[in-house]
Parts: sequence; structure tokens; C-alpha cells
Amino acid sequence: MTHDLRKVAIITGASDTRDMGSAFCRKLASRDVDIFFTHWKADPDYIIALYKEIENLGVRCASIEIDLSDRNAARHVYESAVEKLGQPSILINNAAYGVNTDYHSFDAELMDNHYAVNMRSTFLLCAEFARGFEKSNLTSGRIINMTSGQDLAPMPGELAYVATKGAISAFTKSLSSELAPLGITVNAVNPGPTDTTWMDDSIRHSLLPQFPLGRIGTPEDAANIIDFLVSEAGAWITGQVIHSEGGFMRG
Repeated sequence: MTHDLRKVAIITGASDTRDMGSAFCRKLASRDVDIFFTHWKADPDYIIALYKEIENLGVRCASIEIDLSDRNAARHVYESAVEKLGQPSILINNAAYGVNTDYHSFDAELMDNHYAVNMRSTFLLCAEFARGFEKSNLTSGRIINMTSGQDLAPMPGELAYVATKGAISAFTKSLSSELAPLGITVNAVNPGPTDTTWMDDSIRHSLLPQFPLGRIGTPEDAANIIDFLVSEAGAWITGQVIHSEGGFMRG
């Protein structure tokens, strides 16, 4: 297969072996998709190891270290991906920013910090991707925006996070209508509480009884739903917020 016929995916937020972004990279690379990923403040040895792991699957790999809160980050990410690997047909907005914010601590700076990564960077990268896709010869594209189930139940103490993640759900639904004529599907995925870098043993112990399947979700579980949505089997699904939570029970 020549490079200009290969599928290229942009995946944001792959900075640690335990995070979902890295799992997405591995999964799509195993499906013969070239991988361009972003990372920030990651261990350089890990980035080298991820490169080798992906390339050993027989695909190309490139990345950029970038602070997605920069107002020009989306353009830099997109242009770097095109320069290094060619026109992408898959975009997975996985990177997120989140710190505890209740009404006592809620202020402009905290809101701006969440907005810059969770909303502005995500939305602008979607637009960059769509404009480039429209000018290409590609006929089938996928955008997947990761969200957090904030519309299913209250998440007290996470006001800035839920506000910005909730905007992703609304944006996804409207963007899907605009991009459908281009052949691009746009969906959001809520993977539920997932055992990544934010979990410790006390959190795992607290959450486990709320999973009727008897275990906590893993990055690989999230990668499986991503794999389905970017495949031909997922071509008829667009404008949806998919809750893939393993039956997680709130309350």
C-alpha cells in the first residue's frame, strides 16, 4: 500500500503508557493506520518506546509535544500531521484538562484553563481537520471527541470540567450535521470511569462496586469502541454521544 492511500489518524493526549490516548494509538496502529499523536510533559523515554511499539506494527508514526492551551495549538497540530504523514482521515480529540473546581474555587482563571484545552483546542482542531478534508480526495472521515458522561448525573466539585465537557457534546451533534455531506462522521464517546493515570487504589476500591460487570473500565475498553467507530462497521453512526461504561451505576 502506498503512503498516499494509507489512513492517517491524529490522536491527542498520548503521554503515558496507562492513558487512553496511548491505547488508541496502539489499537489503530494494529489496524494498519498511521499514527500522529500529541503529548505534553511526557517522559521522553516513554515517547521513544511508544514510537517503537507503533512502528513495529508496520505503520508510520510521528508526534508533536505541544501545550494544547496555546491559542494556535490546533493549527500547529494539524499542519504538522499533514507535513509528516499526509492528510488525516481520522481525528480523535482525547486530551483534556481537569482540576477540582467547586463553587468556592470557581473563578475566571480556572474556567479559562479548562476552556482552552477542552473546548477551544478540540473545536478548532475539528475545524482544521474538516477544512483540510474538504480539499482532499478523501471520501470517508471520522471525528471522535472524548467526553465524560457529565450529562448523565451531577459531578459536584467538577464545575469547570463538566461545563467544558458538556459543550463538547453539544458541538459534536451540530458539527455532525455540517460534515455529513463531506462523508465525515462525528461522534462523542463517554468511556465512563477508566483506570488511567488519575486512579489510585482507594479510587478503584470505591468505584468497583458500581460496575456490575465486576471490574473497572480499562483504556483498552475505550480503544475498542474507538476501533468500531472508525471502521466501516461504524460508518452509519454520526451525531451520537455514546456511553460505553460497562453498566456503571451512579449514585
